[in-house]
Amino acid sequence: MAKTYALVGTGGRARMFYEAILGPHREQSRLVALCDTNQVRMDYTNRVIQQEFSGQALPTYKAAEFATMIAEHKPDTVIVTSIDRTHHHYIIAALEAGCDVITEKPMTTDPEKCQEILDAVERTGRSVRVTFNYRYAPHNSALRELIAEGAIGTPTSVHFEWLLDTRHGADYFRRWHRDKRNSGGLMVHKSTHHFDLVNFWLGSQPDTVFAMGDLKFYGRANAEERGVFTPYTRTTGVEAAKDDRFAISLTDNPVQKGLYWDAEKEDGYQRDQNVFGDGISIEDTMNVMVRYRNKAVMTYSLHAYAPWEGFNVAINGTGGRLELMVRETSYINAGSTSTAEGAAKGIDLYHFPLHGEPRVVPVMAGEGGHGGGDKIMLDEIFGTATPKPGYGANHRDGALSILTGIAANQSFATGLPVDVKTLVKF
Repeated sequence: MAKTYALVGTGGRARMFYEAILGPHREQSRLVALCDTNQVRMDYTNRVIQQEFSGQALPTYKAAEFATMIAEHKPDTVIVTSIDRTHHHYIIAALEAGCDVITEKPMTTDPEKCQEILDAVERTGRSVRVTFNYRYAPHNSALRELIAEGAIGTPTSVHFEWLLDTRHGADYFRRWHRDKRNSGGLMVHKSTHHFDLVNFWLGSQPDTVFAMGDLKFYGRANAEERGVFTPYTRTTGVEAAKDDRFAISLTDNPVQKGLYWDAEKEDGYQRDQNVFGDGISIEDTMNVMVRYRNKAVMTYSLHAYAPWEGFNVAINGTGGRLELMVRETSYINAGSTSTAEGAAKGIDLYHFPLHGEPRVVPVMAGEGGHGGGDKIMLDEIFGTATPKPGYGANHRDGALSILTGIAANQSFATGLPVDVKTLVKF
């Protein structure tokens, strides 16, 4: 019998999930209802379901009717792709109603909400899965396997640099993510992917975090200092923004028009805010140091205005060194198919034994979004693929990934190191 799913949050991130359910996995999975704060957005999603997937329009429920949706459809699992600060609300309500949960990262945004989720899982006995698709990318899997095989002995240090270019990176500064209350900043919303990878690679968890971060490129003050400030608050239909390299037009893209421009009249959300305007409370330049339970130490940086997109990671151990460089396709999240989102277009993996000749480690490029991780993960969740042991992330993994970012945010504010054990109780 097909498993049933209800989806809450029908913005850009939702399509990856309903595309998998309505497409290749329609025999094993069935989507039964949609929930969102915005009716126009749900209506657009239903049109996509009908026109692109030959599906039936689904019942829709406003956010205040979430409990009614659960009671009427009794889904096996609720998929949460709403705004980050609301994840905990839907996760906990679904668990209490007897449903399992699949949630987009980050699981939540602060330690209080994280503790509420951990307690709810313990209380209900239901499961929460966090969709860390980067774990499944072949190059990231290869790095984990090399470490597990002892290729570099005991890991002792990690240097991890992630670069967002001025197409993808800028996009966080024109939408709801720019308000730290919504997203926890890039340390939580974006870096949760990266912190999870390090936990995954090392088989450990963060112990102590020290960090520095600032807004150095985006925002009005920085633009004024460089003499590039533009006075408009948004960019669609604004004549002065036509030549702005950082502007987007929501009416030029049918997906953005359907999900955001047409839906704006209902809730006032502007998807095309000026990245050099007021109201930005997140950082764009961040540096973090983390000590792990296994005594390994990581230096990490996230740079949101780079000339290319991708990452470099080097892991040193008692028996050598691994280096991975990945260049990714840049994108603007518009609810498009997952094949464009973070697709790997260049991968180099090197193994340097402590005593021996260095070698290039062949890695097959994954197909599709997030370095090929999307398809593999979705086949495992919604299809018949045999789960890869240790790859599926649960509520504990979701917590440990965000706790590094939450601790980093606290360290930004205080200038002091943070003991991760003080944030939540497992």
